[in-house]
Amino acid sequence: MGRSFVDSADPRRVAIVETAASYPKEQPYHPDTRYPESPRGQPLSAENRVYAAVRELFANLGFDRERYGASDWNPLGSLISPGNTVVVKPNLIREARLSDSDEWQQVITHGSVIRAVIDYVALALQSRGRILIVDGPQTDSSFDLIAQRSGLDGICEHARSLGVDCTWMDLRRERWISRGDVILERVQLPGDPAGYVEVPIDASSEFIDYPLTGKFYGADYDEAETASYHRDGKHRYVMCRSAMAADVIIDIPKLKTHKKTGVTLNLKNMVGVNGLRNCLPHFSAGSPDDGGDEFPPSAHGARVQSQAIRTFKRVLARRGGRGGSFARLTKRAGALVFGSTDIRVRSGNWYGNDTTWRMVLDVNKALVGFNAQGAPRSVPLRLFCLVDGIVGGDGDGPSDPDPRECGILVGGLSPVAVDAVSSILMGFDDRLLPVVSRAWTARGVPLVGFGPEEVNCVSNRPEWCGGLATLRVARHLGFRPHFGWQGHVERERE
Repeated sequence: MGRSFVDSADPRRVAIVETAASYPKEQPYHPDTRYPESPRGQPLSAENRVYAAVRELFANLGFDRERYGASDWNPLGSLISPGNTVVVKPNLIREARLSDSDEWQQVITHGSVIRAVIDYVALALQSRGRILIVDGPQTDSSFDLIAQRSGLDGICEHARSLGVDCTWMDLRRERWISRGDVILERVQLPGDPAGYVEVPIDASSEFIDYPLTGKFYGADYDEAETASYHRDGKHRYVMCRSAMAADVIIDIPKLKTHKKTGVTLNLKNMVGVNGLRNCLPHFSAGSPDDGGDEFPPSAHGARVQSQAIRTFKRVLARRGGRGGSFARLTKRAGALVFGSTDIRVRSGNWYGNDTTWRMVLDVNKALVGFNAQGAPRSVPLRLFCLVDGIVGGDGDGPSDPDPRECGILVGGLSPVAVDAVSSILMGFDDRLLPVVSRAWTARGVPLVGFGPEEVNCVSNRPEWCGGLATLRVARHLGFRPHFGWQGHVERERE
């Protein structure tokens, strides 16, 4: 591959670019300027500040520093070699926010960010290689509408015009047709054409010495299936082989809050390359008084709620995971008695969730520590991370956030460092977010090779330059956390 990528770029460096807080409208998001490295005949569009910001971010990170401004500048050339398979993983959770089908820019990674990155991936591949844009969206979402809003077809077509095989891919095995949060039908999907691989994390899992009962809920009704992947010191995850077989993964999440982990950035975004949602523990049944983290200790009727929910889910599991009028009436009655999930903390949607962050770190360990056959990697996976914070999402994330116009991109080689910086910029204390703070010392399979004190931020905004300690006292973006996290993660708390 020539010189090592870490020789030309420092993984401890995180770039923050401030730009306009708006996206270009014209797909497939051509640049508005013909840059020296642009391919001959590059089409141009109306104003596209996002493209320029991505380019500036690469330059600030020192990528191919010696040739910046020349026609042969190739910022990703030491990360990506001709002939490589590059997986691009945006956050494509759903086609719109839950409460408004017309609002979506704060929910998913915008196509203009994806397009700019893919242009430089194609440049590095030199017409030899493959780009896969992949995600496993929320089970009740429409990937066709997501692709339409993101402009993925046009982005892929443009990449192919540059001589690179490029396609987008829905990694889900099934889509749920739901009404009132009740599954009516399960539609089987092709899933990952490369198949799936089971990865044994086992003693490297963050669930070793787990302090709660481990009566796990996954992403589906069948508790027994979730339990089968986490028992007797064995912890296994089913991963999509397309991602596991990639030479390079480029992670492009959204700057957004999350009800179970506080934030959803690079580390949380990689959960989308898991191949079986129900092997992912999301919380343990009960409140802390019962050895769980489903509810806070003071939740109204927590023990009764927990038992009622378990019984309800077991009934639906016996019915093949499908509900109907019975399920809808039951949920409606539960909301009347205990309050709706929009206003009551349940399902692990709070700062005391001690489960989901462990699952997130485990999935990242499976990805970086194991190969497509489920064996330990002999060749390290190459990673690059870029957070789309042009318009972020705060409040009820990840599926129903309010838009927050931020006008920033955050990027670097280390997902842990980039997540720490992004969290602080949002207005949160990264040390109070286990999905970030515990990643520095992840057991078994390291996720980062340096400490938080070594992070160095570079930015076109001077107050955002320096270490994490400097950033923690600088101006922030004032994100509002999910209500289950309010008063527990904000920087102003100290």
